[in-house]
Amino acid sequence: MRWLPIFLFVVAGLIPFSSRSQRYDTASKFSQDIQLDAVVVKSGFDVNAFIRRVRTDTTFYKAFKSLHFIAYSAENDIRIFGKSNEVTASLSSKTKQEITGRCRSTKVLEEHTSGDFYTRGGDYNYYTAALFAHLFFAPKPVCNESDIVAGSLSERGSGTMAKSEYELKQLIFNPGAKVSGVPFMGDRASIFDEDEARKYDFKITIETYNGDECYVFRITPKDSYESKTLFNELTTWFRRSDYSIVARNYSLSYHTLVYDFNVQMQVRLTQIGNKLYPTHIGYNGNWHVFTKKRERAKFTIDIVY
Repeated sequence: MRWLPIFLFVVAGLIPFSSRSQRYDTASKFSQDIQLDAVVVKSGFDVNAFIRRVRTDTTFYKAFKSLHFIAYSAENDIRIFGKSNEVTASLSSKTKQEITGRCRSTKVLEEHTSGDFYTRGGDYNYYTAALFAHLFFAPKPVCNESDIVAGSLSERGSGTMAKSEYELKQLIFNPGAKVSGVPFMGDRASIFDEDEARKYDFKITIETYNGDECYVFRITPKDSYESKTLFNELTTWFRRSDYSIVARNYSLSYHTLVYDFNVQMQVRLTQIGNKLYPTHIGYNGNWHVFTKKRERAKFTIDIVY
């Protein structure tokens, strides 16, 4: 059951306001009530058009695809914790992504480890670390990649790690889509479908993030459904000028007899030229699969271009 680590990777003056009483795009109706703050209400906000943008956004995924085509330096910190919350293994490193022609590769500038972070054979001893490295490190040149987004979310590679990456992409870049292949999950991830949407409160506010005015879309479970939902929080900052996603917070948890997990993530982006790129990714997760050792891990990656 190695699919579980796909989950590695989440206003004052709010007044109740029903999306059904708003001017809306009839091609994409959302039947659940949405709370809008007074500023959003006065703007003549089209709720259903906005929900459609949320569901079809590609700007967030595009930012991560663009990461493969630019040189950058990164500070990486991964920590594994024991039962008493003590650090049992860790990695702290500084890396640099180099671009040569149509190839990218990662150069390790500095690295410090502790505990059993690596096996005696030099492999990663923890799945969290292995997936992190798979996503962000390229010890050997990786060439001829594409930054085309259309259709790429549905591409599936071969092998266990590629399968986990595919499922992770669905959850992180396409929240609200059903994630197939996860036992006992059902449609829990389908937060915009009526059966799941009724379990959540939806709010839209206007706030400033990093100098940009943003629509902030927050999803939290209703009090009576806190133990019956996948997302504890999903907050997304959409830049008001072009609806690009510039930040997102995730908090997910789920419990069954054979597995459980509790994961929080934060992702921050920045504009360079005409493109968005990730600058910070933070993860704090606790997950367990029956017959496997529980894994508690935190990691951060801070990127400078």
